[in-house]
Amino acid sequence: MSIWFYLFLITISITLILIIKIIIIITEIKNISISFKRIIESDTNNLITINTNDKALKTLTNTLNKNLKELRRLELEYKNGNKELKSSITNISHDLRTPLTSIKSYLDLLDSKNLNKKQIEYLSIIDNKVNDLINLTEQLFDFSKYIDTQKEIKKDNIYLNDILEDTLVSFYSLFKIKNITPEINICKNKVIKLLNENMIKRIFENIISNALKYSEGNFKVTMNNDGTIEFSNKTSLIDSTSVEKLFDRYYTVQNAKKSIGIGLSIAKQLTDLNEGTIEAKCQNDSLIIRLKF
Repeated sequence: MSIWFYLFLITISITLILIIKIIIIITEIKNISISFKRIIESDTNNLITINTNDKALKTLTNTLNKNLKELRRLELEYKNGNKELKSSITNISHDLRTPLTSIKSYLDLLDSKNLNKKQIEYLSIIDNKVNDLINLTEQLFDFSKYIDTQKEIKKDNIYLNDILEDTLVSFYSLFKIKNITPEINICKNKVIKLLNENMIKRIFENIISNALKYSEGNFKVTMNNDGTIEFSNKTSLIDSTSVEKLFDRYYTVQNAKKSIGIGLSIAKQLTDLNEGTIEAKCQNDSLIIRLKF
């Protein structure tokens, strides 16, 4: 036989081997894709396995499995964090409920007939604030039920302008105590959104309370026709590093390591539940928090 025939046989053999190898690689890639999708979509600790010794595919599989392990670790950390947050909120609600109930009882015992007009007015204000606090504890307790669940929340068409205005009015006395004259620019057109009203109130209250805590003499809120709301206040306590952690659980500016508060995390959770977005940034020595529904 001539040398050309042997070369032809060798070429055919190499071609067949390469075709088989390509078929095996394509099959394994398909299996990797199917396995990866199944693992991601299910609650399992399985890893991707392959039936080939191809180095490139082994490297790809090892990289994917490494990322799957990290994803599971982060998911577990998130779930544990939600459990801690839920437990903290539940405990806070119960701790507040007892003294508030006692205060409410003593207020009911007061005889308004023996009080002058000004005292009756103050008593009414105190009573209303106590009722607000009792309602808040109930809201916190209800909120804890939604953490780490897929439970659908009740939504209604609400006037976002009105909710924001009413919330700002409720903080009037605190603004006065802090000697802050808020700059308010709310669009005249009624902005209607499908949201949970009680949750939206809690979001606004949380953000405004945070602003009052850290503001250095000013507070500004702006609302546009598209439902975008910006809260801003001057502060030297928050920089570009700490602003990224404002929505983290248990973080406060003064003492982040020892903090046990829930900060703006509740506002973030409630915003997410209402399918909105919330972000914070530092600009010209001001903290700006932007909400969009």
